[in-house]
Amino acid sequence: MRALIQRVSEASVKVNGQVIGLIQTGLLVLVGIEDNDGSEDIQWLSNKICNLRIFGDENGLMNKSLKDVDGELLVISQFTLHADTKKGNRPSYIKAAKPEIAIPLYEQFKLQLKADLGKPIACGEFGADMKVALVNDGPVTIWLDTKNKS
Repeated sequence: MRALIQRVSEASVKVNGQVIGLIQTGLLVLVGIEDNDGSEDIQWLSNKICNLRIFGDENGLMNKSLKDVDGELLVISQFTLHADTKKGNRPSYIKAAKPEIAIPLYEQFKLQLKADLGKPIACGEFGADMKVALVNDGPVTIWLDTKNKS
C-alpha cells in the first residue's frame, strides 16, 4: 500500500457536485492498493498514519500526532499512486489492484483507521470521479509505502 499524507487545515471531497467528506485540522490521506497488499500492510499503515508526529507542539516543533491534536482524517482511494513511469510518457497502472481486490482492502483500511483513531473518519467514494480540495498546512506532505518502510 502506498499513501500520500498531507497535513491540512481543511479538506473536502465532492462526487457529482455533492460534498461527501469534509474535515478541518487533520490529515488528507490518498491511498493506493496493490494486489499483494493485505492485513499486515493495513495495520502498519493505519498505525503509522494515526501516530505520525507531524503536528506542532506548544514550541512549534512537530512533536504531536493526529491523535494528540484530536485531528480529523479524510481518506481517498487513488490507484494512480502506483503509476509506473519508467517507459515512455504514458503511465502504466498495472501494479494497482483491480476493484475486486482493492475495494475490500480499502474498506478494511477505513475500518482500521477508525479503530486506531478512535472516532469516525471522512472518506471519498472508491472508483468515483472525485474533486478533492485542501489547504495544505505547512506544507507538510509525506509519502509512505508498506513495501519500503524506511
